[in-house]
Amino acid sequence: MSAEAADREAATSSRPCTPPQTSWFEFVLEEALLEQHLQKPSPDPPPVQLIVQFLEQASKPSVNEQNQVQPPPDNKRNRILKLLALKVAAHLKWDLDVLEKSLSVPVLNMLLNELLCISKVPPGTKHVDVDLSSLPPTTAMAVLLYNRWAIRTIVQSSFPVKQVKPGPPQLNVMNQIQQEKELTENILKVLKEQAADSILVLEGALKLNKDLYVHTIRTLDLLAMEPGMVNGETESSTAGLKISAEEIQCQVCYDLGAIYFQQGSTNTAVHEKAKEKFFKTKELIAKNGSSSLHFTIDEERLAGYCQACEVLTSSSDDASQQATPYSQIHSCMKSGKYQDLVKIFLEDNLTLSLPEQFRQSVLRELFQKAQQGNDALDEVCFKVCVCNTVCDVLQGRIIDIQFCQLFLKPSKEKIDFLLEVCSGSINLENASEELKRRMAAFLKNLCLGMEDLQFVFMISSHELFIKLLKDDERKLLIDQMRKRSPRINLCTKPVTSFYDIPASASVNIGQLEHQLILSVDPWRIRQILIELHGMTSERQFWTISNKWEVPNVYGNVILGIKDSLTRDLVYILMAKGLHCCAIKDFVHAKQLFAACLELVTEFSPKLRQVMLNEMLLLDIYTHEAGAGVSGERPPSDLISRVRGYLEMRVPDIPLRQVIAEECVAFLLNWCENEYLTMQVPLPLVQTNPYVKLGQLLAATCKELPGPKESRRTAKDLWEVVVQICSVSNQHKRGNDGRVSLIKHRESTLGIMYRSELLSFIKKLREPLVLTTILSLFVKLHNVREDIVNDIAAEHISIWPSSIPNLQSVDFEAVAITVKELVSYALTINANNHFWLIIQADIYFATNQYSAALHYYLQAGAVCSDFFNKVVPPDVYTDQVIKRMIKCCSLLNCHTQVAILCQFLREVDYKTAFKALQEQNSHDAMDSYYEYIWDVTILEYLTYLHHKRGETDKRQIAIKAIGQTELNASNPEEVLQLAAQRRKKKFLQAMAKLYF
Repeated sequence: MSAEAADREAATSSRPCTPPQTSWFEFVLEEALLEQHLQKPSPDPPPVQLIVQFLEQASKPSVNEQNQVQPPPDNKRNRILKLLALKVAAHLKWDLDVLEKSLSVPVLNMLLNELLCISKVPPGTKHVDVDLSSLPPTTAMAVLLYNRWAIRTIVQSSFPVKQVKPGPPQLNVMNQIQQEKELTENILKVLKEQAADSILVLEGALKLNKDLYVHTIRTLDLLAMEPGMVNGETESSTAGLKISAEEIQCQVCYDLGAIYFQQGSTNTAVHEKAKEKFFKTKELIAKNGSSSLHFTIDEERLAGYCQACEVLTSSSDDASQQATPYSQIHSCMKSGKYQDLVKIFLEDNLTLSLPEQFRQSVLRELFQKAQQGNDALDEVCFKVCVCNTVCDVLQGRIIDIQFCQLFLKPSKEKIDFLLEVCSGSINLENASEELKRRMAAFLKNLCLGMEDLQFVFMISSHELFIKLLKDDERKLLIDQMRKRSPRINLCTKPVTSFYDIPASASVNIGQLEHQLILSVDPWRIRQILIELHGMTSERQFWTISNKWEVPNVYGNVILGIKDSLTRDLVYILMAKGLHCCAIKDFVHAKQLFAACLELVTEFSPKLRQVMLNEMLLLDIYTHEAGAGVSGERPPSDLISRVRGYLEMRVPDIPLRQVIAEECVAFLLNWCENEYLTMQVPLPLVQTNPYVKLGQLLAATCKELPGPKESRRTAKDLWEVVVQICSVSNQHKRGNDGRVSLIKHRESTLGIMYRSELLSFIKKLREPLVLTTILSLFVKLHNVREDIVNDIAAEHISIWPSSIPNLQSVDFEAVAITVKELVSYALTINANNHFWLIIQADIYFATNQYSAALHYYLQAGAVCSDFFNKVVPPDVYTDQVIKRMIKCCSLLNCHTQVAILCQFLREVDYKTAFKALQEQNSHDAMDSYYEYIWDVTILEYLTYLHHKRGETDKRQIAIKAIGQTELNASNPEEVLQLAAQRRKKKFLQAMAKLYF
């Protein structure tokens, strides 16, 4: 008998002869399916929806004579319907990809449970407890199928699902959808709870290393026969469809990799397991070929998984990480190397290997980080956005709105970078005409959308723009610009040489002026001015840009030069040099100043000295921004020049106050205290307020490290600062005849204004100098009569303790100055514990208790290696501890109050007991008991919980008090070690809470 005939006979024997308890439709449906499978030699795949119909009919509840709903009966009709559903799945070779696409989670769950049942898997048995190697092949395969589906369903549920647009509301349909949704959620909940067991089952399957068999229509018919008729055939190793061990391993590895990858979002170490499984899948596919698999694998998705795992598991110095742009971008984002990130995006604009969605996701992540307070990322966001925009332009996509928003206020730097990206994103020799057309249209529209002519000139005169746009296109653009503003004159052709320009063309004059505005090359500036003066003698070319600013003290001298060409040249060279200094382009600034110095040396000693002074300031800036950042001392030549400037006595030389200010700050930062205190000429001290202030600061700092702190120089410095912070009072008679008092915030009594003093202090970087001036202002803040909470500071005892005329001091301005100085000092060194204590005291004095605790804890952390060492007693003084106690008390963290009371030199039991009596506590309460080492406090806690009837908390206190290391009979060293260990753990827990 053939296999087909055997199938037909077996199915016919299991088919009911009459349709009792079955509707005509259902019975015809059964017959049709059997005919489709058993009579056709090569039947087409049956519709998967038949499974739904069979299982729905089989699971319909019944109604008894009392009209009570009963579970579906286990009768022959229902068994046949379930068998038919299994046969449809068997005809599809149990391909989960096909089944999952067409069946809902509840239906597929019911189908696979029927498979387990018919495969004789004991109900209620945990699959993880079953030895797969001891099971019949078809039974083991049924277990594998179920657990594979469970894992795949968990993974699939983690993906976002596009919501289907609902049709007209129908109550019965909506109820049905809601029921199915709730049922799906319940099944997913169970599957997720059993996920660990399913993973273990699949990991165990990888160790089987033997072929398995899956049920076919024939084996299902055999199972449906009477037990005596089966004759043990389905238990043999050859019954069903053979699935090789390699194919099983391939599919199981893929499914395990997917679940490990999904779990990696919360546990990055699992990504290593995912990588191992995916690469094993890749090896098996390469070895056996994807065509031999009974279960298909999406190789594109597998490749994506492998690439993602390589990125997520590679270290920053891994050579393989440089293989793909994805790995490089991930490394840059992780390490904060954002300039390298921009470079990768710029290079990819040529290769176009990164998908648009990936580019946008990186930009969104950068925007999120920038919005969280990282201002340094604003520039990076702009640069990445420009790279993405140019990429969109080249691929013919619409320009993103983010680019338009970031380009609302263009600047020279933004235009320069945009042109750099455009030039680097297109190879004009090999680019297609379509790419060139898109780039040209983008640049042309950019010009038309700008209002500032300088930026239009920058783009229209760029080499890329000239190559992309033809002459007639440029002329058309110029006409459009002229219609918008008749005063605009643009050059349609690039200037190849200064001497090729006709002297009579006003268009060429405008182009030369544009070149003059943009150029920072001294020789080129000189040549342009020569050409311009050759064309017209009526213009003053130093006025063509409102960005060219020269200090008034210099401007009067420069504008007195009789020769107009020389006047323009000197003015423009100095203005451009000062601008380059301001934007920290020190290389071009030096070239411009050197050219200007060479020019003025020929005719003006006064301007020569001016330029020497400016070059000194430039050298100071260059050193401080370069080698000075790493702590390298300036060359002795520079120090000598600074001293020479301060001692200079050349009459009638225009001087800028900022140079003297920077020179004094420079000497203080490099600890030239000996010179400032002993060698500065007296007349200079009397005439220059910054020199006087620097001398007093240097003298005070010089004497601080000595065995006995001198108060004389400190008193002199104190009096100078008090006078600066004093207000001048004036009386004014009003219209009603009354006399009112007017206070002027900026006093003219001192050697400088308070704002000038603050600006000068913010140029200082030497810690001792900053500490000295900071302690002075703190002491001045504490002197006021109505002060409630003093602020502590280092060296505060050297300052006078009173002021003769308190009413004259503007204490409000003093308080503001203290806050600004502490904030500035912490930017210089965020780990100075004394400055952190001052910041904490300020927050404490202004009732910001959570912020105060943050800085008190930070001060302790930085000087104790995050509390792994003992916090020095001069940091956590009794005053600091008491303020921390008060902060915790006012924040209703009463258990923390009790623990901190132990930190005092004498334990404050009264405060601790009172705090523990509070029942409305916002801290972790009994979980903090392990940090208490004082037995008296623990005994009080035991009594308190016993009195309140809190048995559980009382047991926690008893457990804490029963630790052997707290035994009073222990040596003092053991008790101190126990206390120190608890201090460390408590402070670390507090730091994690408030940091």
